[in-house]
Amino acid sequence: MRLTTRTSLALRTLMFCAVNDGRIVRKQEVAEGCNVSENHLAQVINGLGHAGFVTTLRGRKGGLKLARPMDKIGVGEVARAFEGQVPLAECFVSNRNTCPLEPACRLRHALAAAVEAFYASLDRLTIADLVCHNDRLHAILELPGAPARPLCAGATPERAEAQA
Repeated sequence: MRLTTRTSLALRTLMFCAVNDGRIVRKQEVAEGCNVSENHLAQVINGLGHAGFVTTLRGRKGGLKLARPMDKIGVGEVARAFEGQVPLAECFVSNRNTCPLEPACRLRHALAAAVEAFYASLDRLTIADLVCHNDRLHAILELPGAPARPLCAGATPERAEAQA
């Protein structure tokens, strides 16, 4: 299983916002911190906003911030929001399936089970599990003059590392 670039950028953006919790971050800051173009990131931020993961603010002092606490944003939920429209194989899209093996194929069911297991594994993690107690991540993503480290109730480094 492989995540699309959009999903990877969505998760990086959410981690960036979580590390800088309590502050509105600008698209340019996220792009620089996550090493991505602002144009590509704009599409991802739009998707994050529509899915209810971030709140975007327009204008001179605009930017984005988490729409809900980081421990209430599931990694699996984010992955599904961005990957849900990407079929694993052509046989998962009935109107475009040209595979002649489809009537007898058992692989499709195995692949569907594998995808569900993949998401179930991600469902056990939140953005807080990725960010909290992660000093190395903070060193990379924390903006100068950022407020004190975010509150990390419920997140433990053991929980995130156990999933890795």
